Amino acid sequence: MRQDQLQKKLKIYTYIMLGLIAILCVRLAVVQIFYTEEYQTKARENRMRLVAIKAPRGEIYDRNGSVLAANELVYTVSLTYVDTENQDEVIKSLSKMMIPYYPQVTPEFIEKKIKQQEFRLFEPVVVMRDIPWELVVKIEENRNLLPGVSVTIEPLRVYPGGTLAGHVMGYVHSINADELAEADDGRYNINSLIGKSGVEKQYEKVLRGTEGARRVEVDATGRPLGELVTLEPTAGNNLTLTIDKKLQKVMEVSAENIIRDIQRGRPKAKVASAVVLDVKTGEVLAMCSKPDMDPNDFKGNISGDKAQYYFPQGDYNPLQPGAATNRAIQTTYPPGSTFKPITGMAGLEAGVNPQGDYVNCAGKYWIAPYIGCTGVHGSLNYYSGMAKSCNVYFQEIGRRAGKDKIIKVAKDFGLGERTGIDLPYESKGLVPTPEWKKEINGLLIDRKYDAERKELEEKYRTLLANADSEQERERLRAKKENEKENLEARYQIEYNFDTKWQAFDTFNMSIGQGANNYTVIGLANYAATIANGGNLMRPHVVRQVTDSHGKVIKKYDPQLIHHTSVSARTIKETRRAMATVTDPGGTAGFLFSNFPSDVKVAAKTGTAETGRAGDIASKEFHGVFIAFAPADNPQIAFAGVVEYGRYGSE
Repeated sequence: MRQDQLQKKLKIYTYIMLGLIAILCVRLAVVQIFYTEEYQTKARENRMRLVAIKAPRGEIYDRNGSVLAANELVYTVSLTYVDTENQDEVIKSLSKMMIPYYPQVTPEFIEKKIKQQEFRLFEPVVVMRDIPWELVVKIEENRNLLPGVSVTIEPLRVYPGGTLAGHVMGYVHSINADELAEADDGRYNINSLIGKSGVEKQYEKVLRGTEGARRVEVDATGRPLGELVTLEPTAGNNLTLTIDKKLQKVMEVSAENIIRDIQRGRPKAKVASAVVLDVKTGEVLAMCSKPDMDPNDFKGNISGDKAQYYFPQGDYNPLQPGAATNRAIQTTYPPGSTFKPITGMAGLEAGVNPQGDYVNCAGKYWIAPYIGCTGVHGSLNYYSGMAKSCNVYFQEIGRRAGKDKIIKVAKDFGLGERTGIDLPYESKGLVPTPEWKKEINGLLIDRKYDAERKELEEKYRTLLANADSEQERERLRAKKENEKENLEARYQIEYNFDTKWQAFDTFNMSIGQGANNYTVIGLANYAATIANGGNLMRPHVVRQVTDSHGKVIKKYDPQLIHHTSVSARTIKETRRAMATVTDPGGTAGFLFSNFPSDVKVAAKTGTAETGRAGDIASKEFHGVFIAFAPADNPQIAFAGVVEYGRYGSE
């Protein structure tokens, strides 16, 4: 290349460079003059971080001040996604460090958490709470490999008693999308913990605190340089429960021992629940449900084994029943013979003389369907009939009282309705009525016969389509009409019989079978109402709310739902009759043979059909028991169920 050509090209390149520099200078001038404030603001915001400070939840105490739920400071590892460069490498490095401690924290695990938070990536993604100190040190030592990863200290729920009153306490876990959408007060974010069951859920607004915040200056790698402003969090309010920790422990140990003893002969007996109430106030002194639930298990991510233990998949299996359910309030059971005091009170209100009106038991009732008894009891009045739990006696008393009176008394004592206890997910139970039977059975019969009608139409549609002649089709049409008439006649007979209340419905209800279904808390409250003379109280588990300084904010006083319409005399005679159950010769007499003589107990045992397929043939029943004491001046009432426990007296 000639010298003059080279000089010419260099001159062109020089002009191009000068032009580019001029453009950059103009752009820089524009930014400096016109956009100074905007970019200064962006720069400040880029070096500032607003870090939330978690508020400790209010603590929970038993009635005597023993701690049932508290808080502990733990290390939490989070990933601020928007600060993360080379995100795949960061995720892999973090996973590699955490897997020896938490095998489930794979790169896919972290990516799934990021995906769940994809619309709120400006907030840190919590990877794991309550990590050990060794892991904290490891993360800090490798900070250069983990831009965007931070370890913070925050309060986390802890339950010192473990499984003790676990179902009453409930548990706290990560908020889900639906819960976040429903929270319209702005006090939750995607990383918040929220009460999911028990007291923790019912009193969430009382227990939760108000988060604080720190404004922190950071460098380009996200390392904190200094703290500018701190807004301190406000702790949640504390709860004092009605639960007596010592009594709760006694009941849970007793339930465990009873289940173990019964399982030797009946391996399906793995589930039990029980409640103790103060009969005058409705306070829940103890409530347990087996299998146990440890709220501490829900603080982090639940393993597959624990998830199956608490929330098993598929149909209900007595051998793997699911421990997350509080069966004292969420599950309904046939009451068996524990319903007989209701029948007895209905009979007394209808004019039955508890002392003078005798019924002869020859082993089975003399009216169809001839329901049998547990033995041949001979001549019985109200007291001996209750002591022996005689099916014949109470079927006859039920017949004399009539279904309407029995239903009225049952509802008067709160059965078939929610008690209104201050715990979530309470089930309702059922007092069967003629209206209920017509609605339910009518629906089932209509469904059955609609299917048969459809099948009949399909059958003859095919036959008519394949008929060889008009004569054959006429014959088929006539046959179809005949079958249709027979079908409709069967429908009318079955509908009229199965939707109408029959005498045997009254007999079944009188002895606590049939469609009767009640919760354990409902049975306990019904026993308490007999014990206190007819005051149906609303059960409750919280006594008072206090702030973090111990100042009482709110007290929960006893709440009367209503006074029953049953006479004081009827209730008095029923209490006297139930006291005979624990006398020698009564169905629970042997249980109390060594009981202190100065504490008389009134009770009723129950052996209840489970209502589950195949259990009648295999002679498997639930054991049910209600009681109150002392019988002459009742203070507490009890109800308990052991699934597949067979006898209430066990």
